Amino acid sequence: MISKGFDPIWFGVIVVLVTCMGIITPPVGINVYVVKGLAPEVPLERIFKGITPFLIAMIVATIILIIFPSIALVLPNMVKY
Repeated sequence: MISKGFDPIWFGVIVVLVTCMGIITPPVGINVYVVKGLAPEVPLERIFKGITPFLIAMIVATIILIIFPSIALVLPNMVKY
């Protein structure tokens, strides 16, 4: 099930991580604006500063999964087809 040298499960994990990063970073930052709607008294700048540790964690996880793709495939490889 490998096409173009990439495992489809690994590719799906990377797509999900990158999409999650996209919905919390400016200029789109849809999730940040949802939080702003729920807590209008909190400044938008503070909300964006609050997502920084989560963004860094997602970037590190993505880099690790790109360098070591077998990590994303441990559980799927345990399932017997």
